[in-house]
Amino acid sequence: MSASVPATDPAVYAEYQAKWSKLPDSAETWLIRAREVSEVLAKDAAQRDQENKSPRAEVALLKHSGLTKLLGPQKYGGGGQPWSVGYKAIREVAKADGSIGMLLGYHLLWSTIANVVGTPEQADRTHQLIISNNYFVGGAVNPRDSDLKITLDGEHLVFNGSKFFNTGGVVSDLTVLEGVVDGTQDHIFALVETRQPGIQFAHNWHNIGLRLTESGGVKIENVRAPWSDALGWDVATKKPRDDTLKIVFPTLLLPTIQLVFSNFYLGIALGALEFASKYTTTATRPWPFGGENKESATDEFYILERYGNFFAHLRATEALADRAGDQLSGLYTQYQTQKSNLTAQERGDVAEWVASVKVVATDVGLRVTSGIFEVTGSRATASKVGLDRFWRDIRVHTLHDPVAYKNRELGRYVLLGEIPEPSWYT
Repeated sequence: MSASVPATDPAVYAEYQAKWSKLPDSAETWLIRAREVSEVLAKDAAQRDQENKSPRAEVALLKHSGLTKLLGPQKYGGGGQPWSVGYKAIREVAKADGSIGMLLGYHLLWSTIANVVGTPEQADRTHQLIISNNYFVGGAVNPRDSDLKITLDGEHLVFNGSKFFNTGGVVSDLTVLEGVVDGTQDHIFALVETRQPGIQFAHNWHNIGLRLTESGGVKIENVRAPWSDALGWDVATKKPRDDTLKIVFPTLLLPTIQLVFSNFYLGIALGALEFASKYTTTATRPWPFGGENKESATDEFYILERYGNFFAHLRATEALADRAGDQLSGLYTQYQTQKSNLTAQERGDVAEWVASVKVVATDVGLRVTSGIFEVTGSRATASKVGLDRFWRDIRVHTLHDPVAYKNRELGRYVLLGEIPEPSWYT
């Protein structure tokens, strides 16, 4: 790390490596672990947001906790949990720190990408590599940019190009690259080592929210990967694997990541309500000019009404997110245990569950994270309080892809019975 790019010190969390040396062994204990991580991050979340340092310490904390292994197979030391548990863990971490919840979510996606687009052998090999080394995985896969160009060199692929956004790459051990073979329309995903001269980070992530996600630009220059790491491709023929069971299943990658987004939005909003509640009960003053003056802010009708309304909408959003997580996990189980292909209708139906969560989590999240200022008071706008970080974090990522298109997609689904065509955002 260059001296010009300050980073947090992993030593500050060294004690947790021993404290959390044993992995949880059930869905319930994994979520307890996620809450413990959240409690640690909450202690200085506002300060770390303001300091805006590269989150090396925070990634080390995720590694110490074992959450980076949550979805991996148990035979290699992973948690063996389904995505439904992974989503809840992301939500818990995001309650305290939206940036770190986002990094965990992207890691869980990229560290298991071979499950979706790779061969069984590649998935097995990738899990062993990531879990045995406790690697953190980032990704340079921004569909809005031009695809990386892939040229062929014997038994190797060579990636070249750049991405305006990547997530977590600077603090990762492995990076997912995606590109198109030169002269074709063939896309290839591959995991490569992050620390190599051909991967050059711009260190230009200076946005208003999600400040600790290292989501800036990256240049890829002559980065090589063996054909054996071309996920889902046949090494001998240098062609995509001919397997009818893979026709629909890889398209689950996009609903999977869209639900990652919604869960850290939801976690941020839940964290905002919890943070604001503590502030209101300890620091907010009642309004003395309302006629029927109250002794405490917690007796104010408008404050009680707002908190109740926010709470009800967040509860409903949680229930919807959990339902969508269960639906998606069910499709993974169906494919991976029964080896039966998914139908386009099954994939489309789950995509619309996910779209529903995206719409609701966006609407409710923005309303709650901005509305809490009305029930905390003017002093809550002080920088030292840090209440603004919740809105800033949600506002930044909800612009990832326009939620208006999710509303339109749902409209076509309910009115016309149309399922969405798989795309980079659906």
